[in-house]
Amino acid sequence: MTIVTSWNRALTLRTFVAVTLAIISLASVSSGPASKDGPFGFSGLPLREVADVPLGGKTTRFDYESVDSSRHLLFIAHLGDGEVVVFDTDMFRVVGRITNVNSVHGVLAVPELGRVYASATGTNEVVVIDPATLEITARIPAGVYPDGMAYAPEARRLFVSDETGGTSTVIDVTSNQRVGTTPLGGEAGNTQYDPVSKHIFVNVQTRNQLVEIDPASGKVVARIDVPGAKRNHGLLVDADQRLAFIACEGNDRLVVLDMQTMRVSSSFDVGKDPDVLAYDASLHLLYVASEAGVLSMFRVEAGAISKLGDTRVGPNAHVVTVDPKTHRIYVPLKSLGGRTMLRILEPQRQDAG
Repeated sequence: MTIVTSWNRALTLRTFVAVTLAIISLASVSSGPASKDGPFGFSGLPLREVADVPLGGKTTRFDYESVDSSRHLLFIAHLGDGEVVVFDTDMFRVVGRITNVNSVHGVLAVPELGRVYASATGTNEVVVIDPATLEITARIPAGVYPDGMAYAPEARRLFVSDETGGTSTVIDVTSNQRVGTTPLGGEAGNTQYDPVSKHIFVNVQTRNQLVEIDPASGKVVARIDVPGAKRNHGLLVDADQRLAFIACEGNDRLVVLDMQTMRVSSSFDVGKDPDVLAYDASLHLLYVASEAGVLSMFRVEAGAISKLGDTRVGPNAHVVTVDPKTHRIYVPLKSLGGRTMLRILEPQRQDAG
């Protein structure tokens, strides 16, 4: 068993209890087996392993995840099992499972609404979950293949990527009703909200474009060509530094778009078939997860991005998220030693001087 934690803040009673329970419950923590593509490990990057926690369920595919730091909860889409796994990030254990979310792909916690949204691709709907009770409160039609989601707070609308339908489904969160569909002109990748422009951005991966949508009207206001992109699927917006990070599964590249000029400023090699991105805004650290099990790590400062390196974090480790309060990184793995596992990492702090 390996539990390594950075104690940069004072211990609270809750933290002490959490770690004690973690020690008890993680007696079977694994360091990760070698694969045919090489061993998994964290050498060469400023990362350390906190813990491996069994998630239960069948050894089937996971997809997106989303953290609600205010409730200390992580919501994980267990696509193959058709359920959302709820993990307590303080207590280091699974505290709930929301079932009957058929082929769940996307999951998005919106703390200000007190809701969690999950895209159930098997039934072509968005499922609304109450994070307090872990009960499903509504089901909303959401196109042909609902996937990624983004919330525009001013318009109180949720935008859902309809991947094979080539549209973005617009949902009014007040009424829990579908109120519109925005044609994209191609296959939809992930979608993100930009709090500076207050617009929604969606990858159109069959056109190598980034589409900008006005949430109030639901209409496309700009189409941005992304040179060097091939099947741009993953997307993340750094609002403070006005950058969009675009993961391209067709050519294994991370393309960086300057959102002030709407032009590509740089691009980098990443692991094969990159998928989900995560960003720690306060530490200026970007993570790109790939189907090949490679996690790429970048530093983003003063509008510039530099690559810190790659590490093999686990088999099919294509999903990653960051808790902005603790800076911990969560990577669900469908099979590690024959069990589902949540691999928890954290960046190592670099002392000045």
